[in-house]
Amino acid sequence: MSKCNRAGRAEVRGKRVSFFVTCIVDMIYPHSGMAAVEVLERVGCAVDFPAAQTCCGQMGFNSGYRAEARQVARHFLRAFARAELIVTPSGSCAAMVRHHYPELFADDPALRAEAERIASITWELTEFLVDGLGVTDLGVSLAQPRTVALHDSCHGLRMLGIKQQPRALLAKIGNLRLIEMQGAEQCCGFGGLFAVKMPEISGAMLEEKVEHIAASAADAIVTCDASCLTQINGGLSRRGSRVRVYHVAEALAGRL
Repeated sequence: MSKCNRAGRAEVRGKRVSFFVTCIVDMIYPHSGMAAVEVLERVGCAVDFPAAQTCCGQMGFNSGYRAEARQVARHFLRAFARAELIVTPSGSCAAMVRHHYPELFADDPALRAEAERIASITWELTEFLVDGLGVTDLGVSLAQPRTVALHDSCHGLRMLGIKQQPRALLAKIGNLRLIEMQGAEQCCGFGGLFAVKMPEISGAMLEEKVEHIAASAADAIVTCDASCLTQINGGLSRRGSRVRVYHVAEALAGRL
């Protein structure tokens, strides 16, 4: 019988990590992707980067374009066919692969089996470190003291149960004081195409999130999803705030 970790999933120690960077990190925040790889290597993981990777298909899936999402997902399955583990710096992309890939291929036994295998080996970065490897102290310290609050991204929190994992990791970083802010679990209003199709509602949700940040003592916000980072930083910038949101990988690499 194979050993399990605290997440009740197959043992991950000693396996090669295939890094799924995601579209938005690749195109807009490559430094966050490189920080995530640095963190993985710091804890002793051998990391590879399947060069054929593109998108997970989440945008098409959420928009109702299931056939197009299946096409993108099939490419994902081919790109990561040799993966022993997949780690991604995105709760929403991890949730897409874990929860929806088996659903996309429910009527195709061969592809469903591979989709279920891929789903079983896919992890979000912080849950992989804490639940998979049992690591909370990365031995990292910031260059100067920062007071940090965490914004819980929706897919990570509600679909993957990611809440304490990033907090456990942040709490062990030197020169970082972790505090809680009001409304940490509230959606920032991005929601992929939701922000485009319903901008007034999205904007109102963002404004409430920005108000909570302004009312907190934090001089930096950390989140596990780059989409939330983009949405909230836009609101903070328009408000004239000096507070900014950073991807958790940058904090874990000591780069705030």
